[in-house]
Amino acid sequence: MKRNVLIIGAGGVAQVVAHKCARNNDVLGDIHIASRTLAKCEAIIESVREKGAMKTDGVLEAHQVDAMDTAAVADLIRKTGVQIVINVGSAFVNMYVLEACLEAGAAYIDTAIHEEPDKICETPPWYANYEWKRRDRCAEKGVTAILGAGFDPGVVNAFARFAIDEFMDEVKSIDIVDINAGSHGKYFATNFDPEINFREFTGTVISWQDGAWTENSMFEIGREWDLPVVGKQKAYMSGHDEVQSLAVNYPDADVRFWMGFGDHYINVFTVLKNLGLLSEQPVKTAEGLEVIPLKVVKAVLPDPASLAPDYTGKTCIGDLVKGVKDGKEAEVFVYNVADHKDAYNEVGSQGISYTAGVPPVAAAMLIADGTWDTGTMVNVEELDPKPFFTILDRIGLPTRVKDENGDRPWNGDA
Repeated sequence: MKRNVLIIGAGGVAQVVAHKCARNNDVLGDIHIASRTLAKCEAIIESVREKGAMKTDGVLEAHQVDAMDTAAVADLIRKTGVQIVINVGSAFVNMYVLEACLEAGAAYIDTAIHEEPDKICETPPWYANYEWKRRDRCAEKGVTAILGAGFDPGVVNAFARFAIDEFMDEVKSIDIVDINAGSHGKYFATNFDPEINFREFTGTVISWQDGAWTENSMFEIGREWDLPVVGKQKAYMSGHDEVQSLAVNYPDADVRFWMGFGDHYINVFTVLKNLGLLSEQPVKTAEGLEVIPLKVVKAVLPDPASLAPDYTGKTCIGDLVKGVKDGKEAEVFVYNVADHKDAYNEVGSQGISYTAGVPPVAAAMLIADGTWDTGTMVNVEELDPKPFFTILDRIGLPTRVKDENGDRPWNGDA
């Protein structure tokens, strides 16, 4: 049994994680929040207390730490006595925090592949460039590390595993579809860290098709999807984290990721990219100042956390999995629908942050009770998805299943 949690990061997703940990502190124990900016951590704690989210009396503390300082993070883990670290900081800090967990012996959870600031779209699978290199050390030290345990990656990996286990004898394709049919009312904004958001879409689109890595350009391949609740939506094939591990674990299946984009987003993105404003490489101004264009764009855009109060509409994220069952073609769509306004009313964050922040808390609870305490490094599809779905259903992200027999809530089995 592991208890006591350290949350790394203090953005919109961290706020969701903090609220959900507080609501389940009878299982998770003490809660600590750390980032470079102490005031942001303290603001999250204030929001938790304002909503009376703590299920039982317990520790809820803020700390200042540079997540890229491995020694400092390891010291904080030891000082606070935490046994589970939920890393929802920037993807740039993953390897530093993971290393701190290895040094201090704490379980590790993140929600995205590690990235280096000066590199975009490295040779796939990207996990092999960073996280997977620590797999043997995790096993040697008995440290549990659950990679990509947000929604996508994360829940969608579990959706794939569930669909294949329950509905397929042979899997042929996994198409992950992420549609945000909400509106934030701003001229232009990104739903999570603009720097990470834009980096996803400036590189080559990587998919796994016909047993090989396939490259396309962003917005090159699009199609209309008719989905539950949100209806017909245009989505484009994009490179994304979960394609990397699913392709390794299900090499016989085509694995693709589709993200919904409106024409306005595409137009603004295209202008920014063509002007060179999405570059991660430094340039010098006429005054001799060295700046990184992408960071300048990030600085002038709205903070994603600020979108929450006025966000309306719903998200639909799921996996369309096709294969063969009993000699016949089989198809199933496993998905979740979330509401932006409901998320704000509950935890003060918008729906994208909510869908990203709830799953790592469910994963932490499964580590705490021993169900997912693997003592090694795993991606989510390597774990039994049913206990995950059970907790997600209870804490805010119910799973639904649509196949030839209809559209229904997941009920504990297929």
